[in-house]
Amino acid sequence: MMSDAPHHPTRKRARDIAVAAACGVFVAMMVGMAYAAVPFYNWFCRATGFGGTTQVATAAPAGVLDRKVTVRFDANIGPGLPWRFEPEVNAIDVRIGEVATVYFTIVNQSARQTLGQAAYNVAPTTVGAYFSKINCFCFTEQRLGPGEKREMAVVFFVDPALAKDSDQDDLNTITLSYTFYPLHDPQSPVADNTTPAAPGRL
Repeated sequence: MMSDAPHHPTRKRARDIAVAAACGVFVAMMVGMAYAAVPFYNWFCRATGFGGTTQVATAAPAGVLDRKVTVRFDANIGPGLPWRFEPEVNAIDVRIGEVATVYFTIVNQSARQTLGQAAYNVAPTTVGAYFSKINCFCFTEQRLGPGEKREMAVVFFVDPALAKDSDQDDLNTITLSYTFYPLHDPQSPVADNTTPAAPGRL
């Protein structure tokens, strides 16, 4: 009776190839999920206002309410970025639904070109779902030449839907906070020496 021994190496090699292929597919799936996790998390935050993430709007709301809130502005620079960053005003009072424009200034205090982008949120974090930006310097990277100074606008409103949320009945102050972080590799889109046109100053 003939032995199956000569066929064992072939079967073992086929099994090893199948295992390696399965591992390769698993690793590819994990890498794909890792890359997808960040965009999904960002989408989730924008959709829900989670963690104070603000919303993006393309137009002003239909109506303006008499109720007012104070919006405060907080400007910060992350480690390793040689910039000065500050708002033109520390706070403004706006009516809910009113479109407001506020300007910030950044200055590159180094003798080299630098690149940064702003992260942002609002406090209290539960207001994120009602705070909408029509235009913001935080939407793009900012590249500054040596010693360059730039004035940038943020155009925003507080959604009238906030007035229907009973949890926000006692709300009278919102803090919009920005922190610029350094970037080392150019990414698209990159802001040039001009900022997008914005409505006139308040």
